Amino acid sequence: MTHSNTRNPSAVHHRSVQLNGLDIFYRESGPADAPVLLLLHGYPTSSHMFRNLIPLLNGRYRIIAPDLPGFGYSSAPSHKTFTYTFDRLASVMQDFIEHLELTKFAIYVFDYGAPTGYRLAMSNPEKITAIISQNGNAYEEGLGEGWKPIQAYWKHDTQENRDALRGFVTLAGTKFQYYTGVPDESLIAPEVITMDQYFLDRPGSDEIQLDLLRDYKNNVLLYPKFQAYFSTWKPRLLAVWGNKDPFFLPPGAEAYKRDIPDAIVKFYDTGHFALETHAAEIGADILKFLDSLS
Repeated sequence: MTHSNTRNPSAVHHRSVQLNGLDIFYRESGPADAPVLLLLHGYPTSSHMFRNLIPLLNGRYRIIAPDLPGFGYSSAPSHKTFTYTFDRLASVMQDFIEHLELTKFAIYVFDYGAPTGYRLAMSNPEKITAIISQNGNAYEEGLGEGWKPIQAYWKHDTQENRDALRGFVTLAGTKFQYYTGVPDESLIAPEVITMDQYFLDRPGSDEIQLDLLRDYKNNVLLYPKFQAYFSTWKPRLLAVWGNKDPFFLPPGAEAYKRDIPDAIVKFYDTGHFALETHAAEIGADILKFLDSLS
């Protein structure tokens, strides 16, 4: 398997690396010697969520988009043998960036990718050239009503409260994530929902996702540390936000300006999965932002 991108930089390569017994799948595209952008997906999706964005950016940037453990085409060991926490996801991504020898890169974080990516940024502040946060939250005011049943589980870790969240991993729950706040639902490609649900329906996948929902409380507890990282290092930051996301609200995007006064915040008239409806606009804003770094 060759890793040379010189022949056709615009091709998207589908690769896999072995890290401590895990297969980590990733998409890679763009010139091998170009500045690197690491794309970190969220729930309940995978690097597939970036399929429309990658071709917009790979002319000038080397794009690397892994699937987190438990998602997409990466290994999804049982929650009885693998601890599904955000610390653990970040630890695997740390191994991943070291394996690929990424010494300088920008990160694009979305949803679960945010607490994963911000742990990476805190551990490797000298490697981070910029941050693009797409509905990737780091402030309590960004948490919407959708978190209420999950917060009940955080307060009382009972089987009853855990079982009350099983609707999240159903087809109805996935459709809610994709369609809520989207003015034109015909822009949502149905196969995206089918694919995400395929992975959610694998045996044991529900327990993996419920473990991560339980552990998300530790992300909220880390918000002050994320914010201290922002205010200390002042990374260049672009927030691109679907303004009708039921989980991560616009005040969560605006809050970045508290710690990074020159952060750029852009809103789009859509829901949680903003790339499904606004990839062209978001791609253009990212190029403008990244081009301004040099």
